[in-house]
Amino acid sequence: MSLEARARAALARGDLAQAAQAAQQLAMTHPDQPAGFFLLGLAAAEAGQVAKALPMLEQAVARGPVAEHLAQYARLLTLLRRDGEAGQAARQALALGGADALTSDTIGCVLARLGDHEASVPPFEAAVAGEPDNLDYRYNLAAACGFTGRVEAARDQYEAILSADPGHARAHYALAILSRQTKAANHVPRLEAALNAATRPDDALRIRYALAKEAEDLGDAPAAFAHLSQANAAHKRAIGYDFAQDAAIFDAIERLFGDGPPRGWGAGLAEDAPLFIVGMPRTGTTLVDRILSSHPDVGSAGELQAMPLAVKQLAGTRSRLVIDPETIAASAAADPAAIAQAYMARASHHRPPGKPHFIDKLPANFLYIGHILHALPQARIVCLRRHPMDTLWSNYKNLFASQSAYYAYSYDPMDIARYYVRFDRLMALWERLFPGRVLELSYEALVADQEGQTRQLLTHCGLAWDAACLSFHENQAAVATPSAAQVRRPINADAVARWKAHVVALAPVRDWLGSQGIEIE
Repeated sequence: MSLEARARAALARGDLAQAAQAAQQLAMTHPDQPAGFFLLGLAAAEAGQVAKALPMLEQAVARGPVAEHLAQYARLLTLLRRDGEAGQAARQALALGGADALTSDTIGCVLARLGDHEASVPPFEAAVAGEPDNLDYRYNLAAACGFTGRVEAARDQYEAILSADPGHARAHYALAILSRQTKAANHVPRLEAALNAATRPDDALRIRYALAKEAEDLGDAPAAFAHLSQANAAHKRAIGYDFAQDAAIFDAIERLFGDGPPRGWGAGLAEDAPLFIVGMPRTGTTLVDRILSSHPDVGSAGELQAMPLAVKQLAGTRSRLVIDPETIAASAAADPAAIAQAYMARASHHRPPGKPHFIDKLPANFLYIGHILHALPQARIVCLRRHPMDTLWSNYKNLFASQSAYYAYSYDPMDIARYYVRFDRLMALWERLFPGRVLELSYEALVADQEGQTRQLLTHCGLAWDAACLSFHENQAAVATPSAAQVRRPINADAVARWKAHVVALAPVRDWLGSQGIEIE
């Protein structure tokens, strides 16, 4: 057996020490060839030693372009959030052609992680063609098809997964949210069987969310609430969430900006390209993103982590969390212009070419409005506001990234209510500090008066009127959020006052919000 074959066999069985030893011998024996360096890097990466792995893969790539090597190099670069280099390596790997299934899937995953869902479809298709029985590859292809509006293709792939694995919880949930269910066509009996057979808490969580979605589609409000209540209570216990975690973040932001900019902060960067869409999740941010990106001068860069990471970078804190009270406090010593430059360096890799303006649609950027307007004083910001109870219900019923700290509040109605009150208070602070700089756009007003509100939106963003913004549902760009199905339809009032189907169950939360000065009509 050759040294390369020995190293690959050792990697396959998880013997990283043996793999590294064989790869080291190969690199020493053939220092002009890339294989030894590549396998050394792969062994280090499998051991979690990304900093050690990357130079090895760089050595491999420098010795000649090989699709497999470039794909794995791109994957590591995304882990280090070096998005521009990752995209370049992934596209180079794709252009070489002839990749094996794993390499094709890796290329697709990198492109998807970078927000280029359209480009991810061909490599995902190649991966499935190469290994039709690999359900992970099928799931990735199905998700990419859903994001890019290929709804029937996505449905076919999810059904193929469930034929092979009837308990595949992610496929069950993805199918439920792919389109609206009807009494004539739904998956409730199959989902109930899958729930009864589920043995892992994470699977039960997703299947209950799927059942809740389908129950709501079918008008069975009690069943929807019951499934969500059980799923969310269990998940909140599992993650050990306490609202004090988020309260401390809000407190830190208010301390930093409560009396104006931190001492010594100077001018930011005179860059007028970014348009920020912020707000509580599930309040219409994707809808507004589609409206604005239908304008010929605007492209959507998606939900970027660029501002949180720029602040984290300039704060210099060592905590593993992107946002925490320590990082917010430490950011007082940062230079706003440096924050802006770090932001633009990260965001530029996602910016659609040929557009004077780009949208950053990370809802949680409402936490960073103080940083944004000091670092990028020409930036335009739109904050979506939706009826408090519809906001609460929509956050409660949607399964976000289940391990993300951003959404840990969303598994308990009272936690969501507490979060909403702090969000509302923070938005009032931003209006006091930056009067008129943030357009607070009502979702309900937009639904009731699409053209009037769209004109106001474009004016705030410094854009000329363009009727294409009224036909946002014809926008063919990918949508990688739970709103993918809704924003491909014309504007409608279907989601307005949806919370009232659960008025009794949500009465305690409604009353508490009222006691906090939040108006509930």
